[in-house]
Amino acid sequence: MSISGRRSSAFGSTKGIRISGKISRFVLAVMFAFAACVLVEAQSLGAAGTIQGKIADSTGAVIPGATVEIKNPVTGFDRTTTTDSSGLFVFRNVPENSYHLAVTAKGFEVAQQDVDVRTAVPIDLTIALKVATSSEAVEVHAAAGDLLENDPSAHTDVDSAITAKIPLESTQSALSQIITYSSPGVVADSNGFFHPLGDHAQTSFSIDNQPISDQQSRVYSNQIPAEAIQSMELITGIPPAEYGDKTSLVAIVNTKSGLGQTQPMGRVSTSYGSFGSVGSTIDFGLGSAKYGNYFSAGGLRTGRFLDPPEFEAIHDKGNSESFFDRADYQPSKSDSLHLDLFLARSWFQAPNTFDQAAAGQDQRQQTKTFNIAPGWTHLFSSATLLTASAFVRQDRVQYYPSADLFSDQPETVGQGRRLTNTGFRIDLSHVKGRHNIKAGFQYSHDSLSENFRFGITDPTVNPVCLDNSGNPVLDPTITDPATCASHGFTPNPDLKPGLVPCDLTRNGTLLSFKDSGGIDQQALYAQDTISLGGLTANLGVRGDHYSGLTEKYMVEPRVGLSYRIGQSNTVLRTGYARTLETPYNENLLLSSAVGAGGLAANVFSPTTAAPLTSGRRNQFNAGFQQALGRYLVVDADYFWKYTHNAFDFNTLGDTPIAFPIAWRKSKLDGFSVRVSLPEIHGFRGYTVMGHTRARYFNPEVGGLFFDTNPPTGVFRIDHDQAFQQTTNLQYRFLKRRDGWAAFTWRYDSGLVNGSVTDYATALTLTADQQAAIGLFCGNVFATLSSPISSCSDPHRGALRVRIPADGTENDDRNPPRIAPRHLFDLGMGFDNLLRTDRHKLTAKFTVVNLANKEALYNFLSTFSGTHFVTPRSYTAELGFTF
Repeated sequence: MSISGRRSSAFGSTKGIRISGKISRFVLAVMFAFAACVLVEAQSLGAAGTIQGKIADSTGAVIPGATVEIKNPVTGFDRTTTTDSSGLFVFRNVPENSYHLAVTAKGFEVAQQDVDVRTAVPIDLTIALKVATSSEAVEVHAAAGDLLENDPSAHTDVDSAITAKIPLESTQSALSQIITYSSPGVVADSNGFFHPLGDHAQTSFSIDNQPISDQQSRVYSNQIPAEAIQSMELITGIPPAEYGDKTSLVAIVNTKSGLGQTQPMGRVSTSYGSFGSVGSTIDFGLGSAKYGNYFSAGGLRTGRFLDPPEFEAIHDKGNSESFFDRADYQPSKSDSLHLDLFLARSWFQAPNTFDQAAAGQDQRQQTKTFNIAPGWTHLFSSATLLTASAFVRQDRVQYYPSADLFSDQPETVGQGRRLTNTGFRIDLSHVKGRHNIKAGFQYSHDSLSENFRFGITDPTVNPVCLDNSGNPVLDPTITDPATCASHGFTPNPDLKPGLVPCDLTRNGTLLSFKDSGGIDQQALYAQDTISLGGLTANLGVRGDHYSGLTEKYMVEPRVGLSYRIGQSNTVLRTGYARTLETPYNENLLLSSAVGAGGLAANVFSPTTAAPLTSGRRNQFNAGFQQALGRYLVVDADYFWKYTHNAFDFNTLGDTPIAFPIAWRKSKLDGFSVRVSLPEIHGFRGYTVMGHTRARYFNPEVGGLFFDTNPPTGVFRIDHDQAFQQTTNLQYRFLKRRDGWAAFTWRYDSGLVNGSVTDYATALTLTADQQAAIGLFCGNVFATLSSPISSCSDPHRGALRVRIPADGTENDDRNPPRIAPRHLFDLGMGFDNLLRTDRHKLTAKFTVVNLANKEALYNFLSTFSGTHFVTPRSYTAELGFTF
């Protein structure tokens, strides 16, 4: 049985959308014309800047050999350089932030000042040193006010100096884990997945000015290695106008560069750990004033590649290899070019339950990723910078069934999926007086190719007939419900006739689905950050055009205000954003295969379906920053997001084929808090926490609907979590050996788990499923060989899920949840074990889940199934740096 998508019939008519689109086009054209005028004399920026200048004495004579340091005590960013024979210095690839700059030279007083990097336009400084009148040392430190940022958007700045010491459980999704552990309001999920501020996966990445909005977890793609990341800015507040598509969290990533590194610098390491995990990495950077190259390559083989559905890893081997390279060339002071290359491959087994292992299930997946992204900047003047970049990125996923299809229970599936994203972005930035103007244009094209094969391997999944007791009839020769009566049976009222031809237990054949399509997106944006004393205003507008299976135009105003109260070291902020929410691209064609040629009508009938359209969101934020003395910063933010057409995921039966769907609307609100302690006497730390209410409203309005009688009302989605927090503490000791220790405490109150609404429902689970949740009745616990079929003991429940008391479950007010969990991780190491000057031996030891807590991320989730957290595991690493 084969189905091929046809754009003319499979997706229905978009006439209504196009008519309403005409109304918006005039407004959008006016906005585009306004932004184009701005482009004549202004433009946008990359995510990193340059601080450069000259050091001289009071007579104007240059001072060679002076030491210049820039430092941000909150993020841990710290760089030092010396002036050349002309008294010049330069810091490139500096993340946008506030810095404390200090200059020291023999015979001169220390010069200190604050530098605010808010644009890619280079900052030129001329600093005059005074002759020292005393031999006393001067302490260099940042004042309390230097810990604050007068920025209207809530965000977290993360530097590699801190992230390198966070104990992580997985290197193949280290980028996702760093975001989860560093940014407030982010909920951890399995396999490197995370949910930002109540949304499923509304996250965009900007890697060296390349926009990426496709999913980046282990099962969808391959991530760039953490070793290649220099710094990140994680925006969770009002997104500036230059960012669109998916903006619940925007991760601006700057990679490492070899430009200006006249001495070769690099690192080689190898590691071994639990589950037979063996890994190795090599990093190398070298350059000059004009050329630079940095690359990072690594590989991993492990017996626990994905988070499995059992605490014990069964059929879970995997390996991954990646290579990242960044080349820089600066032919003149006005022009610079860079090229990012990324290649990665991962292969892994789909982890089994005990039941699946007993059946001999052997499903596997391979994911290949490549990325090519050139970029160019041109400095028109000391105040105007042009930035242009292009990109092509592809994820190719192959999912393989077992060799014996009947080993896959209750269904077998195979998939081939390719997602290619190409496009370009042009930005211009202009700084003049109080104004920091940005404007730009972005175009992208997503090429989608999807095919999958599906078959039923369990005769009880879709029986044609039922016997007199209501049990499925297993006779493989009965395929027509009209013949049930002649055999003494009754037709199955829930039969899906379209699935009978692909029921392998009834002599059917595999369903084959194949389709391809494309999505075009254009965006034009302009914004101005205005500084008026203690007030900072970020005023912007963005115009988006989404043209894929459906079409949408939208004009999106963005407003952010922040005010700094100097006397109390306080920053107050508020903002509003209107955003266009675009559908997820993964299996979008499958989900929108509707109409006469689609899956809903031909195969899964009486299922219904509708093509996915873009959503629209109104977002409000309000928050503050407060410096407490010189060593503590509190940053808190409240958010409220109201979305029409809110996206989520569903799965095709009991298979890993996930596809996007849409609900009528969602209301998300909550708060996020970060408390940062800059380094003091070798000790530093931070705490991030968040609370979210993710309320979604029926019915489904886009994608495949498997419920022909959709419920009404409001419910909590399965990525709703009441509270989570992460505390990371780091301490440096034995200075000559660069010793350090790091400790992480993660608490999660538990995601919504809608599959076990009461104890009676738990009794219908299989023995394996009951054992997974730790179901008990009195002192009796369910095991693989002894499930619990009934219970009259009032002391009953489950260890790893919270089952509402009988009659109290409410989808909105009292939904079932995963049980709360506390996880503790520990890391310790030496960055200069042998106390050498340049070539250093490093050592690191990490323990994840120190208490060996047996806990779940989720259970029978409609998106991802069942997954356990990592049990106690150890990793030892040796490295050599130069």
